Amino acid sequence: MKKLITILLLAAVPLLGHAAGPAIKLDKAHVDLRDQASLQRGAQLFVNYCMGCHSIQYQRYNRMARDLGMTEDEVRENLMFNPDHRIGDTMTIAMPKEHAERWFGTTPPDLSVITRARGSDWLYTFLRTFYVDESRPFGANNAAFPDVGMPNVFWHYQGEQRATFGGSEDNPVLESLTIVPGTGSMSSEKFDDAMRDLTAFLTYVGDPIKVERERLGIWVLLFIAFFTVLAYLLKKDYFKDVH
Repeated sequence: MKKLITILLLAAVPLLGHAAGPAIKLDKAHVDLRDQASLQRGAQLFVNYCMGCHSIQYQRYNRMARDLGMTEDEVRENLMFNPDHRIGDTMTIAMPKEHAERWFGTTPPDLSVITRARGSDWLYTFLRTFYVDESRPFGANNAAFPDVGMPNVFWHYQGEQRATFGGSEDNPVLESLTIVPGTGSMSSEKFDDAMRDLTAFLTYVGDPIKVERERLGIWVLLFIAFFTVLAYLLKKDYFKDVH
């Protein structure tokens, strides 16, 4: 019995750590996977700014075209920059892993299931909370992912974001993030919308069948409800003479 209790307590430790959550409050992404225009804009942002380092190896170009309401020719013209890729290929990158590890200190992760692993709200918050940190190799840090080993690829849209810390020198606490006026080409609202589009696209990539599954689920539930009523009426008819 004591051994069983010990096993249960040890199993609960990771769950408690997960429940503690991130160090900062996550902003709600409010992604809409039925908004194909948003998903298309997110796909464009991904292939232009993220796909140089990050692959989505479980996503195919032609599947993306079908789900996002694009033709295969539109995908070839606007979202395929590797001449060796074909429309039926998965969305991988050409960067060798050994080169990536030497340049960045670690291999940039594949982002196929990033929102399933961390959540859409986490990704949306991460994309918007880079700040200037000259002590980091790429001059940027992140409030949602401290000491992240990547540059802020959207700095020219967002602008320079500065962090204000409180607490002690040994235990600094992030108090606020402030955009330096005039340093970004987008307003805060437009930048947030752009990062929401990118988050929506990667949320779709993590579960491409979700919208179709939910649509079919409604019909399945309606069928079950209809069949339940029919079965009840048949049961009443069959057993009406049974006492």
